[in-house]
Amino acid sequence: MHTVDTEAAVSLTQALVRLRTVNAEGAHAVELPAATLVSGLFTRFGWEHTVTEVAPGRPNVVAVVEGGGGPGPTLMFEGHTDVVTEGDPADWSVDPFGADIRDGRMWGRGTADMKSGVAAMIYGVRALQEAGPFPGRVVLGVLADEEGMMLGAKAFAASPLAAEVDGVIVCEPEGYEVCTSARGGIRLRLDLQGVMAHGAMPQEGRSPIAAGARVVAELERVQEWARERYGTHPHAGTVTVTPTVLLGGDPDQLNVIPARGVVGVDVRTVPGTDHAELIGRVRRTAEEAAGSLGVDVALTVVDDRPAIELAQDHPVVAGLVAAHTQVHGSAPAFGAVPGTTDGTILTRDAGLPTVVYGPGGKWIAHQRDEFVEVREIGEYARVYAAAAHRFLTAGAGSAGSAGTTGGGTR
Repeated sequence: MHTVDTEAAVSLTQALVRLRTVNAEGAHAVELPAATLVSGLFTRFGWEHTVTEVAPGRPNVVAVVEGGGGPGPTLMFEGHTDVVTEGDPADWSVDPFGADIRDGRMWGRGTADMKSGVAAMIYGVRALQEAGPFPGRVVLGVLADEEGMMLGAKAFAASPLAAEVDGVIVCEPEGYEVCTSARGGIRLRLDLQGVMAHGAMPQEGRSPIAAGARVVAELERVQEWARERYGTHPHAGTVTVTPTVLLGGDPDQLNVIPARGVVGVDVRTVPGTDHAELIGRVRRTAEEAAGSLGVDVALTVVDDRPAIELAQDHPVVAGLVAAHTQVHGSAPAFGAVPGTTDGTILTRDAGLPTVVYGPGGKWIAHQRDEFVEVREIGEYARVYAAAAHRFLTAGAGSAGSAGTTGGGTR
């Protein structure tokens, strides 16, 4: 079994968590401190790497570690350095960016999602390298903006290096599950246009607030239709259609019916969902509901990320399952990512086969008092090292040349 410098991996996780790399609208240099730290470590390891801005002050750090053991495939490990806001620090029982270790857990924003995953993949690959030559090579993608519009993943997917990758392990927290599928995500904005009027004379106006409420109620029917239409996936569950924003009016003008309003909708899909069909259903439902009150609707697709699925016998999955079993003594469960990850973009834009597996609880992300079990950091690093060795060795035997395992989806 590969020897991992667990102490260093834990220390790197702490150092990353203590950097407040919060992804906020209009923010600049969000990931720069973390990218600088990682780049310095890669330099110390002697790993060739690039630092590329995908937005001002927001770099991707991508390293290529050659195995020195002859031709073989290319395996990528992927993680991101941005985190969501901590919210009100007073709601936390710990310092959100203290990375304190207590009762075997490290606490703080990003401990699970996903700075422990970044540290584990780096030290897993370091252990692989120190164990001796291996065929092929490993790419480490430490990317920006996963918590936003996934600009880092989109930039990497468009790069020449992406076309040479044969499999990706995304190191997001999944609670010991090997996630071969991920739910898709559609973000919709419905702009409502009515007619302004005095609150005492509602007959003279057309209220986007009333129309928005009616739209929200009717979206429940869309969800029911989608669940019947697309069924229940064994791991990803069912489609959800969730109103997340209902805006209209001015709290300082309680006697005014506004002219405009907004309904925001977060749609989560399962493999096999026809996104165009579902978006069309939302559009027609909103137009009918608002139109019944004389209010117009304009639908905007803010983002559209497909649900993805990878066969459980794909080489990158098989290698990961075997490695988990080697480290833990029993096979892992299969599951699905409840949201989307950078892996969704890597599959959508570059056709890369992706599987998600990383330290941290599956449901702890974005909550107050986020934590990761300290022992998991070393455990996952050992699995990553063993998974890489299995995948690269098996691929070298079947391909005979670098850059292909014959199992890709692109």
